[in-house]
Amino acid sequence: MTNDATINVIIVEDDLEAVNIYKHFTNELEGFHVIATASSGSQTLQLLDMTQPHLILLDVFLPDMNGIELLREIRKKYRGIDVIMITAANDTETVSGAIRGGAFGYLIKPIIIDKLIETLNRFKSVREKLHRNDVMNQEHVDQLFQSNQKDFPGEAKKKELYPKGIDKHTLKLVRDHIQVLENSVSADELSQIVGISYSTMRRYLEYLVSLNVMEVENGYGNVGRPERKYKRIK
Repeated sequence: MTNDATINVIIVEDDLEAVNIYKHFTNELEGFHVIATASSGSQTLQLLDMTQPHLILLDVFLPDMNGIELLREIRKKYRGIDVIMITAANDTETVSGAIRGGAFGYLIKPIIIDKLIETLNRFKSVREKLHRNDVMNQEHVDQLFQSNQKDFPGEAKKKELYPKGIDKHTLKLVRDHIQVLENSVSADELSQIVGISYSTMRRYLEYLVSLNVMEVENGYGNVGRPERKYKRIK
């Protein structure tokens, strides 16, 4: 995609850690750019008065407004903005509200990063298909309306999708080593064991934290500085 076709994204989420995770992996995908974040419904509506993104990643549980209500407000005023819900809400009423409100996708927390990446890539694919054709036949329309249930024909056979900077072979190497860990370990300690650089190991460990494979324990190193230690979730 060209720069003119970049998909601008706003993240609406009151959990700062979640915001940072979504922002990181969204920006890592080609063709996506997070332009702003908001922690409440009122902040979101103020932002939309100034700039309209192509896509909003929206939580349901906001401090001042239910996300489904905000989705309806967005639909009333900004019909060209698409929304993907990311929430812990898994009740039928909320899911139904998201469908009726026209949400493109619905991801239940704790989210799997691969599922987030898959949904964003699917959104980009649908967007490209809509922009590519002025007129569509029934087959094209069927593919677009089925996109939220299954991949387009042939796409299921594509290689696994990993965020930029994550290689499946290196990931397997790291995961093989952490399987035998009994205690928490720092990125520096594990990098020496595995034989890769500290920065690379830190990237892979943070990725595994986002997948709920590892958890972080904050401690202090030899010189009294804060140090992140990682422990395998059993």
